[in-house]
Amino acid sequence: MSDIRPVFYVSDGTGITAETIGHSLLTQFSEGEFQTDRLPFVDTPDKAREAAVLIRAAGEQAGVRPIVVNSCVDGDLSAVLATSGALMLDVFAPFIAPLEQELGRKRQPRVGKAHGIVDFDQYHRRINAMNYALTHDDGMRVDYSDADVILIGVSRAGKTPTCVYLALHHGLRAANYPLTDDDLESDRLPPRLRQYRNKLFGLTIDPDRLHQIRQERRPNSRYSEMDTCKREVAAANVIFSTEHIPVLSTTHASIEEISSRVLETLGINREMY
Repeated sequence: MSDIRPVFYVSDGTGITAETIGHSLLTQFSEGEFQTDRLPFVDTPDKAREAAVLIRAAGEQAGVRPIVVNSCVDGDLSAVLATSGALMLDVFAPFIAPLEQELGRKRQPRVGKAHGIVDFDQYHRRINAMNYALTHDDGMRVDYSDADVILIGVSRAGKTPTCVYLALHHGLRAANYPLTDDDLESDRLPPRLRQYRNKLFGLTIDPDRLHQIRQERRPNSRYSEMDTCKREVAAANVIFSTEHIPVLSTTHASIEEISSRVLETLGINREMY
């Protein structure tokens, strides 16, 4: 019997909802205990039967009952998946009955609505926000008059992926500005950022972690030296403190957590897509 339990995120759509919820659940238990796989677009009985065979085989190979986190809205497909013998965790089941009772009507199952193009205005806003994040990455453009948020910090502190996440999932025009050696020589904000003070959010990071990240990018360079990392992080933290810029350490924080903290701190209330 294997110590690793197979887990499948199964959906008749992209599988993003099932995977997101399933991952949140599994993190409550021991790391390394699960082998996960996503099975998206299981939207016909034939595909459901194929998925059930795959899931059953994985369980037999591991010698332990598989777990399925299921977001299929078609009950018939879920029934087919259940023939795999897996523990079935239906994402929607706990909520449908209470909602039907509260709203006084039955649900109308619709495949693919969670992550489809429901509102074209929202969709275009996300695309435009992504373009904004890419064109305002690493200080390439410094006209931030249209920005919703500007992330500042030393290189490799997590600014770019956070900006992309904010754009893709919240439709925010997120820019980022890397603090350079010239900027770090002063304990004040760079002049070009001062007029945007209310949009600024600082990202800091533990120097040891920064050293690891930079070593992967430019091994054994001055850029990745521990002394360089310590000096830059310390100087950036002085600026954040002196200028009263809200700041968060990204050392142990996920992009989702960083993004949520940014939105909360800056008072931005934007629906997640």
